[in-house]
Amino acid sequence: MEKFESELSKKINRKYGIACSNGTAALDLAVAALKIGPGDEVIMPTFTIISCALAIIKSGAKPVLVDSDPNTWNMNINAVENVITPRTIAIMAVHIYGLPVDMDPLKKIARKYGLYIIEDAAELIGAKYKENPVGSCQYSDITVFSFHPVKIITTGEGGMCTTNSPELANLLC
Repeated sequence: MEKFESELSKKINRKYGIACSNGTAALDLAVAALKIGPGDEVIMPTFTIISCALAIIKSGAKPVLVDSDPNTWNMNINAVENVITPRTIAIMAVHIYGLPVDMDPLKKIARKYGLYIIEDAAELIGAKYKENPVGSCQYSDITVFSFHPVKIITTGEGGMCTTNSPELANLLC
């Protein structure tokens, strides 16, 4: 298991990989590690798997939905800033159908407001965004992967969180 965690982390330019039972559990771990909880808001796309919203709801936080871009089905980055409130703590970027979210402007927004970014890259293991691996350290605090049988890499089941932060890695274990 440690070799798998280490090798996948290296492939996407991350220092730490923490494997878990499935992608849903990885989302739960990411939300918990960032200490997202009651009263917090997390911006997420309208079009995604229910596990993303459930991870936020189970923490006691509120999902704030942003509609999809009609060309990519990913979150409409131009609408993100309009829904940020003083209670917004994070943005969950979910890459859909092999198309990466436009992470550069999303990261710029997150930095402007001091927000975390959780990347759900379950459908994009091995893909690139502007020459960098999707889920790499350039874009998010934690990236979540799934190894469900319908994903690009499968272990029959399983998930993983990756990060560059030793503090977050410790909380994800």
